[in-house]
Amino acid sequence: MSERTMTDDPFVVHRRLLFTVAYEMLGSAADAEDVVQDTWLKWTAVDQAEIRDPRAYLVRMVTRKALDQLRVLARRREDYVGPWLPEPLLTSPDVAEDAELADNLSTAMLLVLETLTPTQRAVFVLHEVFDVGYDELAEAVDKSPAAVRQIAHRAREHVAARRPRGIVSSTDAWDALIALQRAIVTGDLQNLVDMLAPDVVALGDGGGIKQALPRPISGAAKVAKLFAAGLKAPWLTEMTAQLGYANGGPALFFRLDGELDSVVTMRVEDGLISAIYTVRNPEKLSAMATETSVSR
Repeated sequence: MSERTMTDDPFVVHRRLLFTVAYEMLGSAADAEDVVQDTWLKWTAVDQAEIRDPRAYLVRMVTRKALDQLRVLARRREDYVGPWLPEPLLTSPDVAEDAELADNLSTAMLLVLETLTPTQRAVFVLHEVFDVGYDELAEAVDKSPAAVRQIAHRAREHVAARRPRGIVSSTDAWDALIALQRAIVTGDLQNLVDMLAPDVVALGDGGGIKQALPRPISGAAKVAKLFAAGLKAPWLTEMTAQLGYANGGPALFFRLDGELDSVVTMRVEDGLISAIYTVRNPEKLSAMATETSVSR
């Protein structure tokens, strides 16, 4: 295939969009990539001259495949050891500049989406995030336009009731992660503890492979105690902690002997840390090797 033909191929043009749709539906970079690759194989077998709207056609293909995969993942997650968190993505600083995209990719939002049914999640992601019309959505999820409108309405209400209501600031998130980084270096936790919201929750995902929190820890006092105990862990002195971007926002990357050990992100609302997410499951960190391109 010539360079010009490859560049003009609608799949290549929209690949970042297709991956982003699949990732927001699945919360798994590896599964999203599988869905995109499967879509590519099916796309090459299609008579593309007959496709009037390649973007819509490709999004529809990805959505149907992701819906199938969601149902498989739902069964798999019933047996997951400990709290489940989405696979983090290494993203560029440019993604953080798109506040809406960054919020939709955030761990907090992906966890809210996990509470939707597969069809609700597909409809919400495609309509609210990617502005796909109801008629096109109806084809993607095999429902009538009227049914899709009702599903979208219920999904919006469900998400609105569960998503954070406070002002989320990337700058405050940076300050919180810097405070954590400084606490690790100096052993002084006070600045970090002062930033904890009364109802802060900490979640850790080790997948039964790495040690992590077996259940969510809630409340400022308990989370502060958790931090204090963590700073005394002998292995912590062997780690390096570097700031970067994951899922469109600030993140702290812990490395041991040069290998990525864990990724920490935080949700900060009105200047206070409301949630702390730590992913240690090595099977979920493979996507962090290279920067992921995402788009709306």
